Amino acid sequence: MLSITSQYLARYRRLTAAGDRSDVLLPVTGAQRRFLLVRSLDPSGRPDLVPMFFAFPYGTIDPERLRAAARRLAARHTALRSRPAVVRGTPVLRVADPDVDVTRPAPIPGERPTDTLRRALSSWDAQGSPLRLFLVSDEEREEDVLAIALDHAVCDGRSLARIVDELGAAYSEEPVTARPEPGDTEAELAAYRDTVLRQLAAEERAETPEAAAYWADRLRTLQAHAPSPRPARVPDGASSSGAAQIRLPAHDGGVPFPGLLDACRAAARELYGPDLVIPLGYPWGGRPSGAEPVIGCFLNTVAFPADTGRTPDPEETADAWWDDLDRADMPFDAVVTAVRAAGSGWTGGLDGLLTVDDASRRPPLRLAGVEGREVHVDGRPVRGPFAVSVTQGAEIHLRMVWDRAVLDDTTAHRAFDALTHALRPAPHPAV
Repeated sequence: MLSITSQYLARYRRLTAAGDRSDVLLPVTGAQRRFLLVRSLDPSGRPDLVPMFFAFPYGTIDPERLRAAARRLAARHTALRSRPAVVRGTPVLRVADPDVDVTRPAPIPGERPTDTLRRALSSWDAQGSPLRLFLVSDEEREEDVLAIALDHAVCDGRSLARIVDELGAAYSEEPVTARPEPGDTEAELAAYRDTVLRQLAAEERAETPEAAAYWADRLRTLQAHAPSPRPARVPDGASSSGAAQIRLPAHDGGVPFPGLLDACRAAARELYGPDLVIPLGYPWGGRPSGAEPVIGCFLNTVAFPADTGRTPDPEETADAWWDDLDRADMPFDAVVTAVRAAGSGWTGGLDGLLTVDDASRRPPLRLAGVEGREVHVDGRPVRGPFAVSVTQGAEIHLRMVWDRAVLDDTTAHRAFDALTHALRPAPHPAV
């Protein structure tokens, strides 16, 4: 029987072999297939978004120059000017002209700048450009807050640093309306297509019967244990999600990833109770060997079975995690199919998400020599019940957000305390 990736490639090749389309259709990776599936299951068709927020002093940003720089950036990178679509039942990216605007949403009287930005992002039209910029003035701080928002289906975390760096460079280029040479654009398009096909080849090789059997056994006890959504639990006047954050002293060499998984397990125990195995997802992977470092979405989602009834054993967690990484190229949808074929009731839902970032990899956004201050806009919708982000550098920046329609604030803060406690560096012994 053909693997999911093999079946997808066969459908895509039949689609493009017809030769009756005037537009360019590109294949999608397993990671992109997951985002498109999640979007299709959302009642509102809401895509997953990756926003970054930067505050600049009043008068720093020239909106027209910024718009030209963003269009230049999108023209250079195929993924940033392509729209996710489903053609004859086949998920694809449809290449389009770069069309990026800088929108200045008008605030409602009495509305805070963060509320205005949340409202602008919530009105995202899934049919438009995958890269959009929003600019809101904060009169109290005498700042302008710039939101750079991307459809997650065309961008993973490893692309963000390059986007920030190249947007700042394009903003400084002259003439401001210059566009990339057609030859450069075509070369990047070819590089992007080649990279996606290399990724799909790697995923096809990873979908072995042995890997399917491994994941079926590893995840067979999973169930989604989050309570059913109860929208009435959202406090009156509160945003749809809650958030908590803290900065902790850095560990020597950073916190090992298995330690982060165990910390999330501790949080899940507070959220869902003991003696459960909840699905925790995290992104992993990179560009395939020999491929160009193109902007796109290539990080697979790996599921970790967080057993809330077991006392964490660092060595056991690490050994199991290394075994998982040996099969981490198997696409998420293929993993879910294998687990369900083995009799599990798990449908692929995730009770928690974990993302890890290296502070040294994210350059500041500079516009005309002025460095923007990265800020957070909390209260945005959360795709899963809770999500944890860890930024490691000179210190550990730990953030957790949760869906208030699923988890109450008191329980979530208790879970965050457990998460924080698990990640605090052990005290040095007295001498």
